[in-house]
Amino acid sequence: MRLALYQPEIPQNLGTLLRLGACLSVPLDIIDPCSFPLSDSRLRRAGMDYLERASLTRHKDWEDFLKSTRSRRIILFTPHASRSFLDFVFEKKDTLLLGRESTGIPADIAEQLEIHLKIPMLPDRRSMNVALAGAMALSEALRQTNLFPTP
Repeated sequence: MRLALYQPEIPQNLGTLLRLGACLSVPLDIIDPCSFPLSDSRLRRAGMDYLERASLTRHKDWEDFLKSTRSRRIILFTPHASRSFLDFVFEKKDTLLLGRESTGIPADIAEQLEIHLKIPMLPDRRSMNVALAGAMALSEALRQTNLFPTP
């Protein structure tokens, strides 16, 4: 199981997801360009001392990321999907992809992906924080695949 972020824009969200990945032994992929340096103090504050324990791979662009995921399903999380992540069967080698905080995933990239899932919300809500969405998606995927760490 992996978590991927497409061109992250908010350092606190990336720091939070890196901390989550470190706690759950889930590697993260960042698809550049990232909107801030990884040395950003806000990222470090959100990730705390867990950043050193996180497994992070940076990809120079979308094509570089695709090359690294040849044997994995890429599952796009977007509020525009019609299918709920609660009605989906995850597999251990899945990569969960989250878009930019401001604009999500560009349409030309979304069209390349077969699986689009959403987190059900009230109809008059636009979206939720990407770090919260990532935590919810990852939690369900780890639960289904029995990949939560055991003490």
